[in-house]
Amino acid sequence: MSARRPPRPRSRTKRRQSMVYRPVGLVLGLASGAAASALFTRAWKAVGRGSDAPDALDEDRSWREILIAAAIQGAIFSVVRAAVDRGGAVGVRRLTGTWPGGS
Repeated sequence: MSARRPPRPRSRTKRRQSMVYRPVGLVLGLASGAAASALFTRAWKAVGRGSDAPDALDEDRSWREILIAAAIQGAIFSVVRAAVDRGGAVGVRRLTGTWPGGS
């Protein structure tokens, strides 16, 4: 068995960059949530016969309808979040010359 090496300490610069990016990431997260919600509402109206999206506790909706809505919503939220996170990181790199977060 080999002994594991302790992780290398992050430099002060990396820690500072991470702290500076944190509020940017928070704002981007809120924006991506709002954008994804709006996109899901439009997508559901297109595929759900114009009705409001079902909630898991809607007694009058079928399992199929609820699970389809959840799958569409999950896919939209994941794609929007990934696009916004990536775009934010690219923007930070353009402004600062370094990639945010990570080690």
